[in-house]
Amino acid sequence: MSIRDLAPWRGRHSVGHPLRSLQEEVDRLFESFGAGFPSLPRLTESFGGGVTPSVDVAETDKEVVVTAELPGIEEKDVDVTFADGVLTIKGEKKAEKEEKDKNFHRVERGYGAFSRAIGMPADVEEDKVKASFAKGVLTVTLPKKPGVKSTAKKIAIKAA
Repeated sequence: MSIRDLAPWRGRHSVGHPLRSLQEEVDRLFESFGAGFPSLPRLTESFGGGVTPSVDVAETDKEVVVTAELPGIEEKDVDVTFADGVLTIKGEKKAEKEEKDKNFHRVERGYGAFSRAIGMPADVEEDKVKASFAKGVLTVTLPKKPGVKSTAKKIAIKAA
C-alpha cells in the first residue's frame, strides 16, 4: 500500500482535486494558529526538520539521564534549568547569514527558539545535576536521592 492509496489527493497529479483546496485551507489554519504564540512551534516544525529537539530520557537505579540532539546549536545558545521536578531545556538555533544571490527552491532547515520541559520520574538531588555538551548533543545527568526506587504499576486495559 502506498501513500497515494491512503491519501490519493497528495499525489503528483492532484492539481484540481476537490480535496486539495481543503488540505491547503487546513494547512493555513494550523499556520495562523501558531502565529500568536512565539514559543509554540509550527506543526511543520514539530514533525519536519524544525527546531524542536529530539530527546531521550533513560533511568537507572541511581540517576536519570536526558540526552537532547541540538545540531547546529552552540553551547552558549542553550539554557538548562531544573525546578519543581521539571527539567527545562531552552535555546535558539540562529539563522545563518542571508545570501541574496541565491534562489531557494526548498528550505527544510528550521531556525528559531525552542523549549522542552520534561517531568522527572523520580526525586532528584537538585544540587548535583550536571550537564555536558559535545558534538551537538546535550547530556543532562540528574542523580536520584538515596533510597528512592522507581515503582511501576501495571495498568489493566479494558475494552470499551
